[in-house]
Amino acid sequence: MKNKFYQYIQNLQDTITSKLEAVDGKTTFKEDIWERPEGGGGKTRVIENGNVFEKGGVNISAVHGKLPETMQTYFGVKDANFFACGLSLVLHPKNPMVPTVHANWRYFEMYDQNGKLVDSWFGGGQDLTPYYLFEEDAVHFHKTCKTACDKHSPNFYSDFKKKCDTYFWNSHRNEARGIGGLFFDYCKSSETMTMENWYNFVTEVGNSFLEAYVPIVEKRKDIPHTEAQRTWQEIRRGRYVEFNLVHDKGTLFGLKTNGRIESILMSLPPQVQWVYDHHPEKDSDEEKLINVLRQPKNWV
Repeated sequence: MKNKFYQYIQNLQDTITSKLEAVDGKTTFKEDIWERPEGGGGKTRVIENGNVFEKGGVNISAVHGKLPETMQTYFGVKDANFFACGLSLVLHPKNPMVPTVHANWRYFEMYDQNGKLVDSWFGGGQDLTPYYLFEEDAVHFHKTCKTACDKHSPNFYSDFKKKCDTYFWNSHRNEARGIGGLFFDYCKSSETMTMENWYNFVTEVGNSFLEAYVPIVEKRKDIPHTEAQRTWQEIRRGRYVEFNLVHDKGTLFGLKTNGRIESILMSLPPQVQWVYDHHPEKDSDEEKLINVLRQPKNWV
């Protein structure tokens, strides 16, 4: 399974970066191949200063070795070894009318001291963070997520949408990071779902990503915007940074397991503002977004 899924994310990285380069039309992804001293490595691809994308990354990695002590405590195990691979992407567009997007699909195995497989699971998801709310874009993104989920279970979309709303919650701000999507973790073999079933589901979601996001980008990327709207985008990006550094388990896992800092912090936007006690004007488009972020909404 680990070889099969790693092959899948390698192919998916190529598919996604090729399509995004075509959408941007100006710049291309720079590739950085790296090795982890403790075992494994990855392929980081970053795009910067394009026509459409101010900064973005589509990264894959496959790492293995002894599970660090902090994670052994977290999982309640001793002297365990692990293998983890996944694709993680974040795209920060230039135009504030185009939403930021994040996605991740991953697979994890844990072994005892004798190398015997004792546990394995899939995780992942995809979510959207707009700066200006176009409701039809939110509906399109969620419909695409639901279509992928419905092929595998009638409950997956509602379950994983709720988990996404719960997970991407900036509790210190009492608001969502964005308008959600899907989030799933610890997807293990059971009476109803084999690991092969989970593989088919996770790859279905991965394959739906471009369909969920690219039509929104192409519809919004050329909309004129003001300097004030750009400032609002940078203020909202600050909330994105806060979530990643305060709450995100993937970021914290990477920092605690001697992960590659450049790849972990690739998700942070290049231009951000923190304005003291900022509040949008009453009845403005900016306030409309905040109102939606305070109460997760059912889009489909």
